[in-house]
Order: sequence, then C-alpha cells, then structure tokens
Amino acid sequence: MGPVMIVGPGRMGLTLGGAFVESGAFREVVVSGRHPHPPDVRAWDDRLRYVFGLERPMPGTVAVLLAVPESDVPDVAYALAALGPAPEGCIVFHVTGALPTDVLEPLHHRGYLVGAFHPLIAVTNPLTARRDLSNAWFSVTGSPEAVSVARVLATAIGSRLISVPAARRSSYHAAAVLTSTMMLPLLARAVELMQRAGVDGDEALAALIPLVRSTLDSIEEGGVPDAIRGPIARGDVETVALHLRALDEGEAHLYATLGAETLNLARASLDPEISEALDDLFRRYLHLETTGTVY
Repeated sequence: MGPVMIVGPGRMGLTLGGAFVESGAFREVVVSGRHPHPPDVRAWDDRLRYVFGLERPMPGTVAVLLAVPESDVPDVAYALAALGPAPEGCIVFHVTGALPTDVLEPLHHRGYLVGAFHPLIAVTNPLTARRDLSNAWFSVTGSPEAVSVARVLATAIGSRLISVPAARRSSYHAAAVLTSTMMLPLLARAVELMQRAGVDGDEALAALIPLVRSTLDSIEEGGVPDAIRGPIARGDVETVALHLRALDEGEAHLYATLGAETLNLARASLDPEISEALDDLFRRYLHLETTGTVY
C-alpha cells in the first residue's frame, strides 16, 4: 500500500510508526516533528523517514495520523490544510479519544477525508507497546470511507476495530478513562492501605499487580459478573462492615461507592435479605437514607 504519515513523534506516534513499519504493509512510513532531527530515543526506528515540520502528503498516501496533544490538533489541522489540497483519497485521522471530528474541518475543505482513530492502549514504552498493539482495539469515528481505511490500518498491525458514532464519543472516552486512568488512584489507595498494614510500599505494589492481572484474566474468561469474588459476592456483611470501620471517612466513602456498584453486579446470586443488609451498610457510609434493616 501507499505511504502513511504520522504527525508527532511522541510515545503514541512512535508506537504506531514502529508498528506500521514492522507490518511491512506500507511503502513508506513518514514521521513529522517540530525538531530538526528525529528523536534520540531507543524507540526511534531508522526505517522511518523523518520530516522536520509539516509537508504535504505525497500522492498515494493512505492516511495521515495526527498523534499530537489534543490542544494542538486544531492548529496542526489548519497548518496541514494550508499546505495545499489533499492527495486523492487521503484521509486524516486524529488519534485522541475525546475530540470530535469537526476539529479537522479545515482539512475536509481541502479535500481530505477525516475521522478519529483512537487506540485503546496505554503507552509508556513505545518499544513494548508496539508489540502490544496486536492485542489492542482501536475505535473509529467517521464516514464509511474513514471506517474502511481505519480497518486497513488496524488489520495491518493485527489490531481490531470498533465503530463509535460521533455523537457518542464522550461516552466512549469516559469508558476508556474509567478503565485505565481511574484505576490508578484506586490502586494507589490500595497500596496506602497495605502500607498501613505494615507492608513496604514497593512490595505492596508488587503483590497487588498479580491480583489485578488474575482478575483481568477471570474477566476475559467469563465476563464481569462471573469474575466477582470476595465478601460482597459471598454476602459476608460482617467482613464488609469490618472493612468500613477500619477506613477513614474518605476511604470508607470510596469503598462504599464501589461496593454498591459491586453489589448491583452480584445481587442476582444473593439472598434478598443479605442484599438489603449490604445496601443499608453502604448507604450509611454514603450518608443516604437507609431502610432500617438490621442484620
């Protein structure tokens, strides 16, 4: 296939660029950056062609991916549009999760097809992340033509694709943030509690990570409800109450909030009286009205 161009040699840009090169599916992979020389990092691949600044995509270019911070996408879109009309059939994707596609309107007026192509993967090290892309999913928003090109890109690197309507991208991105970013403060709280129990912080994190992984494995094998374990799933009201009494107000509120959500998932398998007792317990710590159930 024709060339692919990536604007932005950051972690995501280098991850995608390396994966596209290793796929062997594209005639050339071009990376555009704001510095005179390519990044001096281990993740840089000499098979990528580096361009200082922006250049108009060459004829036959399959896609341009704007792998820049969300706040820079509108400016980069205007700058690329100013370089001239689109090569025939070329599509520009931004790779952010939350932005709508109308931020690429200047490019649409220059003849580009436009869309969003967002990887559902957290990138810390582009060298390892490019290998993980084969297990990752991408979301695409755009016209049928945009979806078709996105499928070509995803298939080339062994990834899979979901289509998200433009009007629902906020819900989609909120789901992604809940799954990834918002897991971090929860794990940080867990480490703090382990330290309070006398465990070294580094050891606490090392001990908790396999627990997280085993939970994810259970979810992948049987789905979310079947993966629920622990005192709430067992209906062990006394243990849950013991936990809540051991926590400070903020921690107890967090536990009760997540506990109530867990109870909703596990409720079908619990005795109604036990379920109501857990409901009342969580409501008490969330400062909500209780039913007066005594257990």
